[in-house]
Amino acid sequence: MNLLAIIFIAAGLAMDAFAVSITLGTICKSKKVYHSLRIALAFGFFQAIMPVIGWAGGMTFREYIKACDHWIAFSLLSFIGLKMIYESFGANRAGKSIKNLSNKTVFVLSIATSIDALAVGVTFSFDIFGLIAAAVLIIGVVTFLFSYLGFHIGNTIGHFFESVFERIGGIVLIGIGIKVLLEHIL
Repeated sequence: MNLLAIIFIAAGLAMDAFAVSITLGTICKSKKVYHSLRIALAFGFFQAIMPVIGWAGGMTFREYIKACDHWIAFSLLSFIGLKMIYESFGANRAGKSIKNLSNKTVFVLSIATSIDALAVGVTFSFDIFGLIAAAVLIIGVVTFLFSYLGFHIGNTIGHFFESVFERIGGIVLIGIGIKVLLEHIL
C-alpha cells in the first residue's frame, strides 16, 4: 500500500468524524474555537489509536490468515464503506439529538466515529509493515483537520451536506478495498 492510498483511507475514515463535527458545529453556537479544537483533538486521537489496536491484533493472527488477507481487507473495507453509505441515508443520524457538548459526549462520539479505523488497522497488518507509524499520523492529522473544519462548516452553514460527505467516504473505502483485492488477484 502506498502513501497516496493511506491518505485516501485517512480521508475516508475521517468522513464520519467530519459529518458528526458538522452536526456539533450546527448545535453549538458558543466558544467556537474551544469546542472545535476539543472535538478535533478527541476525534483525531481516537481515529489514530484505533488502527494501532487493529494492526496489533492483525499482526498477532497474520500467519493464520495470510492466504486470504486480501479478501479480508476487501471485505472489511467494503463493509465499512457500505455501512457509511447506508447510515448516510438514515433519519436517525448520530449527533442529531445531542444538546450538550460535555466531555462524556465528546468521548463517546470519538469512540463511535473511530470504530471503523479499528477494522482498517487489521487490514494494515497485511500490507504496510513499515508504514504503520506514518499511517497513524496521517489518519490522526487528517481527522483532526476534517473535524476542525467540519465544526466550523456546521457553525456557519448547518449540516446540509453532512450525508454527502459520509457517502463519499464510503465510496472511497470500497474503492480501496477493490484495489487491494485486484492487486492480489491479478
